[in-house]
Amino acid sequence: MSIGQLMKHRQLGLSDQQAIEMYTYMLKARRFDERGFVLQRAGKIAFHVSGIGQETAQVAAAYALENGKDYFLPYYRDYGFVLTAGMSMRELMLSVFAKAEDPNSGGRQMPGHFSHKKLNIVTGSSPVTTQVPHAVGFALAAKMKKQDFVAFATFGEGSSNQGDFHEGCNFAGVHKLPVILMCENNQYAISVPLHKQISGSIAERAIGYGFPGVKVDGRDPLEVYRVVKEARERAIRGEGPTLIEAVMYRISPHSTADNDMLYRTKEEVELEKSKDGLPLYKKYLIDCGLWSEEQDQELSEQIKQEITEATNYADQAPFPTPEDTMRHVYAEKGEV
Repeated sequence: MSIGQLMKHRQLGLSDQQAIEMYTYMLKARRFDERGFVLQRAGKIAFHVSGIGQETAQVAAAYALENGKDYFLPYYRDYGFVLTAGMSMRELMLSVFAKAEDPNSGGRQMPGHFSHKKLNIVTGSSPVTTQVPHAVGFALAAKMKKQDFVAFATFGEGSSNQGDFHEGCNFAGVHKLPVILMCENNQYAISVPLHKQISGSIAERAIGYGFPGVKVDGRDPLEVYRVVKEARERAIRGEGPTLIEAVMYRISPHSTADNDMLYRTKEEVELEKSKDGLPLYKKYLIDCGLWSEEQDQELSEQIKQEITEATNYADQAPFPTPEDTMRHVYAEKGEV
């Protein structure tokens, strides 16, 4: 591999430090995800939905966007994305423990249903793909107000078969709106494999709505960064939406309520693990001379301590009070 190939991040405008930071967020997301499974199996939390195997695309996409300016509508596996956007490990733990301090919903929503007003993370809901027309609405506001921000939404490939996806694409295409729609194609809609969901390409669906569709290796963070960055530049120039299909594999079960061995084999999962983007990106950094096994071990220990502190804090934090049940549902006295 040539020096040019090794230093691809520099060609894309990423500094060495940014390339390392990206890996840090990927590893944080992976370790949080793994801890979530342990906590659920130990009976400490009720439920955990996983994104193991999808962190590379999530973090790379977040790096290609502008925090504090763009609006984010992630879906429920996007721990890597929201950590990179500014959420803390403590805030994620407060969510899975369903505590009152949870910034997403005050402990009332399922884990992975992100919301953080200060970070421009827009409230998610349980019906899949509703975030697509919502993102299109934010993009319409950007165009109407002549403001240079984009809306960015993620969803799974199963969700791309829902009406919300197609309605959102159609409206965005007609009005040339500054929205980026990224499908995290992880090969399974819970238990239904890709070949039983979709005939053809998700990315090519964009053609019917009059804007570009791009298929990218979701396990290659630098390629995802390049594609999302280009999509953002197009949107800011007034050239309209982009649909991105980031191809990856969901290594973990759908959630802690899922037995994935009922619909796939251990051999398949092990084969896909060998293509996992996280260790491949780590190897890239080592080959570039930017990282080492010693540094990796040190980072792992730091993340472990951060997760343990966040876990202990969230475990001991108070639950919402019964009186809070109706808050943010009906108008309260003094509110307009």
